[in-house]
Amino acid sequence: MSIEYDIKSPSLASEGHLRIEWASREMPVLTQIKQRFLEERPLANIRISACLHITTETANLALTLAAGGADLVLCASNPLSTQDDVAAALVDTGIPTNAIKDEADDTYYKHIATALKHNPHLTIDDGADLVTTMHTQRRELLKDVIGGTEETTTGVVRLRSMEKAGKLSYPIIAVNDAQTKYLFDNRYGTGQSTLDGIIRATNTLLAGKTLVVAGYGWCGKGLALRAKGMGARVIVTEVDPIKALEAAMDGCNVMPMAQAATMGDLFVTVTGNKHVINHEVMARLKDGAILSNSGHFNVEIDIPSLEQLSRSKRCVRQFVDEYTLQDGRVVYLLGDGRLINLAAAEGHPASVMDMSFANQALCLEYLVKNQGLLATKVFEVPVEIDKIVARLKLASMGTDIDTLTKEQEQYLAGWEEGT
Repeated sequence: MSIEYDIKSPSLASEGHLRIEWASREMPVLTQIKQRFLEERPLANIRISACLHITTETANLALTLAAGGADLVLCASNPLSTQDDVAAALVDTGIPTNAIKDEADDTYYKHIATALKHNPHLTIDDGADLVTTMHTQRRELLKDVIGGTEETTTGVVRLRSMEKAGKLSYPIIAVNDAQTKYLFDNRYGTGQSTLDGIIRATNTLLAGKTLVVAGYGWCGKGLALRAKGMGARVIVTEVDPIKALEAAMDGCNVMPMAQAATMGDLFVTVTGNKHVINHEVMARLKDGAILSNSGHFNVEIDIPSLEQLSRSKRCVRQFVDEYTLQDGRVVYLLGDGRLINLAAAEGHPASVMDMSFANQALCLEYLVKNQGLLATKVFEVPVEIDKIVARLKLASMGTDIDTLTKEQEQYLAGWEEGT
């Protein structure tokens, strides 16, 4: 193996192989793409550096890209999301992986630097740390990059800011914005896996509790829907009046976070923004409040303010830190404020990541086929790719749909025919 790797222990590989195989059973779309890639080798001689959550689902994407001929190196996109047995299994299959669960921040960025040593033609990012590191620290690598993909909302926001500022140096496809990604991965995946992480970490009964959801994008919608289904009373906080109106009409209570602070038993941030739960909010929390985050970075909860307000801190369960505030109230922070669905659980179910990673694979193929033809900007996923993924998923579910007749196509394309 020419590129260095850094994992917890190679001895974990056998367990990782079994879990990767189990996840593949729920990823029929990616499996079909892998079979085609094996035959066509569309990524032959293409070097890829990927910064993703190192999970069983990511492993199946990596194996699909390798089947297509790619020369791939992986690193983690979050210090707490790595599944160490999966990382070991990937190394065992010949895919250099640099990821250790609960790695320190300096190790996290060292792993990104290692992935960039691969001198990539393509990048895959989840949060844009790989891309921004290359743009700020390894600019000499940019000349060889064909393009890249971005998996998550936070990363897309950062990349569009780079584009607006004239700092982006190669085309990137916002996989996060594919309808077969955000309508399913964000809504159903985040909705289920976030609650899974909270319950695994705390063993808390949601029924009868008041859960505050900060942000009513697709992740927040999915989370609120599932929490209500488990018997929780849901409060939504928002800054967007249209999303707030939607939350109200979906049956949620809507109010400012400062007001919700005194009412919530559990809090989940899914905004992609900074200090959504800030010093003012923490000063109003009721005794025993549980704070968690399912946004990409651990900045949504103002942890420095929580430290300042506290007189003591102790770990009372795995991924649960108890802060005793100066006035005696107790507040619990889950997973160091990082993605709770990956810190304390296994992330999204494989069946929903099947579509997200199918988009990734097809978009990378698209970038190679269109090398030199794309402007330097952030692109939406091509509609034809989105529809291919949807059709493959429907077929895997044994579901057929109608097709338009010629008459219907002509009617939709014309303007002459009225009442």
